[in-house]
Order: sequence, then structure tokens, then C-alpha cells
Amino acid sequence: MIIQYKTTFTLSKLMSLYKIAALDLGDEWTGIAISDSSQTFARPYETIPAKIINKFLTDLFTKEEISRVIVGHPRTMKGTASLQTLAVEKIFEELKITFPQHEWVLWDERLSSRRAAQTQIGKKRSKEERRKEHAIAAAFILDSYLTFLKAQQDQ
Repeated sequence: MIIQYKTTFTLSKLMSLYKIAALDLGDEWTGIAISDSSQTFARPYETIPAKIINKFLTDLFTKEEISRVIVGHPRTMKGTASLQTLAVEKIFEELKITFPQHEWVLWDERLSSRRAAQTQIGKKRSKEERRKEHAIAAAFILDSYLTFLKAQQDQ
């Protein structure tokens, strides 16, 4: 006797089998965070020199099953654009063109860097520890996005 099971996957269910990455783009350093495949937890992944972002992402996309990349959108506290906002938007557009097989999302990152720095309050930090804060900031950005996704699913 042969039993057949019919499984239907919606695109959203299929996408949820993949990890999500987040980028905290800076002038000098870029922080990267990655979710688990259940898209529940965000973890700092790495901080890299900003100038090698394309090579790094090429390698990352080969190693990890990433469906979506969240890019921190640095708006001012009043919600307006700054020079940094414009620089990030330019890089965001370039990355979308370079890696069209991935979904790209700009996500509000206000206070993520400050929160990352506050995880080290009271400690004398080395250059390496300050560099790691970029990956921690990316994890805060990703965590915020994952919380949003969860709220959308619960509706």
C-alpha cells in the first residue's frame, strides 16, 4: 500500500525556513547579525570593514541559507534624513542590484548603536570590543524586525 502525503507550503512558510540577516552599515565598519532558521532569535555574527561588504555577503550567502536581508535605516530622532541616511540608502540600492535573489528591507535602526554601546557600560573597552558593538547593533535591528514578524503572524 502506498500512502501519499500532500504538503502545501505557502511562500511565507517556505521563506520562514530560511535565516534572515541584518546589516548595520557604517562608514568604516559594518555589523552583521543572523537569525536562526525558525526566525526567532537574532545573534551578532561578525563586524567587517565596510569596504568588503560585497565579498563578505557573497561568502555569507554561500554558507548560510539567507532569504532576506534587513538593513538598518538611520533616520534622525525626528524621523528625517541625514547624510548618513542618504549614504545607507545608496548602499542599500546597490546591494539590491548586486544580490537580486534576496529580499532587501530597510528597517528603522534608531538607538540600536546606543543600545549596543550600553551593553558594555562600566567596562573599559578595547578597539576590538568597540568593533563588536556593530554586530550587536545589527542584532538589535534584527530582533526588532523578528518581533514585528511575530506580531504580524499573531494577527
